[in-house]
Amino acid sequence: MKTRIIQAFIEETRNNGIKFTMDDLAKRLGISKRTLYENFSSKVDILDSIIDFTLSEFDEQTRLIIDNPEFTLAEKIKKAIVVLPKYNEFYDLRILEQLKRSYPAQWERVNRELNQWDDLKALLEEGIKTGIIKNMNIDLLMKLIIETANITLDRQFFLQHSISISESLETIVDALLNGIMTEKNDECTGT
Repeated sequence: MKTRIIQAFIEETRNNGIKFTMDDLAKRLGISKRTLYENFSSKVDILDSIIDFTLSEFDEQTRLIIDNPEFTLAEKIKKAIVVLPKYNEFYDLRILEQLKRSYPAQWERVNRELNQWDDLKALLEEGIKTGIIKNMNIDLLMKLIIETANITLDRQFFLQHSISISESLETIVDALLNGIMTEKNDECTGT
């Protein structure tokens, strides 16, 4: 039942924004408010559950990538950037803006996590040390990767252009790690 409630909460948020009541949510689910309150004490409780779940799943998926001895360091870096937890559709710019205004404590937590990727930073530092990543300012590199990856929070753009979030992250990683120039560039520049 909790999973069903969480999914309905996300759907309600996606369709109507975060300004809805527990009564609206119970109606969407076709259950009584009592049943809803037996599973979650409040709207904030549901919100915290979604945030807890997605952040812990993100960390767990990242840890599995880092600990996998079959991946090269380059593969670990690529895979760590494109991790998408379940319920990732909840993280949309429109919803995050509403979260910032109406639930500042939850927004602060999400914002902090969206801008702090310590595991990726450690992988990049190892990449610089081993020579697979150019020696550059790590904080600037992290800012570039995080800001670029976080453009996927603009779900409207991706819906309008029929681009999936996973496809966009793959393209972002390819452009960041491999550049945007083709081999034909060498022919044009004479290098």
